[in-house]
Amino acid sequence: MSLFLSLVSILKVFSTSLGVGTSTLAITNFFVAIADGFIDETERRMMGVVYVVLRIAMVAILITTGILVAQEFSAVGFLTLAPVTYIQIVILLTLYVNALLMTAHLVSTTVGPALQAGSWYALGILLALQSTASADFTLTQFLLGYISWLVLAIGIVNGIMAVIKNNKHYHS
Repeated sequence: MSLFLSLVSILKVFSTSLGVGTSTLAITNFFVAIADGFIDETERRMMGVVYVVLRIAMVAILITTGILVAQEFSAVGFLTLAPVTYIQIVILLTLYVNALLMTAHLVSTTVGPALQAGSWYALGILLALQSTASADFTLTQFLLGYISWLVLAIGIVNGIMAVIKNNKHYHS
């Protein structure tokens, strides 16, 4: 069982890395698309590939996290899960709910892409902190930091969009 859980943990790290990288490509594609205001066929195909890979990462991270949380739950019970486990669940819920809302066009482009990218980066940072045994913060501390991080991500994404739109208008 230990070997299996080790392999699942490795797959989880790979899945998170894939998600962080693909999310970076997705938001970069988003910036390119708004820069010229037109998505040509090549851009559309590349964006399609990026979104497929991103969905693969999301499914893999859901499965691997589910297995690891189930194992922890069976050992200690729900109320005594490690804070980092609850933190991962919060980030994953944010990723999935936001992805569904973006797909249904129910969240603004000023918020959705930033929440997605910010949450992927938060998950990557969390895994890095776990690997160095530095993820010993409380759920409350995490939530305050996570909300601050997402506000910053929204600010950065909207700042980049404003610069792109101003440059587009300036060059038109």
